[in-house]
Amino acid sequence: MLNFAGTAPLVATSATENPQLIAADLRSLIARIDISLRLIDAVMAEEDAAGHVSAVAGSNEIFVLDDVTPRYAAAGAALIACRAGLDHALQQLSESGRPA
Repeated sequence: MLNFAGTAPLVATSATENPQLIAADLRSLIARIDISLRLIDAVMAEEDAAGHVSAVAGSNEIFVLDDVTPRYAAAGAALIACRAGLDHALQQLSESGRPA
């Protein structure tokens, strides 16, 4: 949970700084989402490689049921949707006539 107790209020900043602060925050969130998507891709690739190796090394009677990938795929889809929303918010902020 985030603690904003030590954060200075935005009201104390000038009106020209608020859009830049919002834009910087949106860019930071977008960067965080991109990192999370890369982490999900890496974990899925690792698990795929591990499953492939065990299937090759084992007998033909072994079946690997992948019940983790759908959760990663769902999490990735949610992050992609969130990123699209943040991109849209950043675009709207920059189109409002104020530099972002």
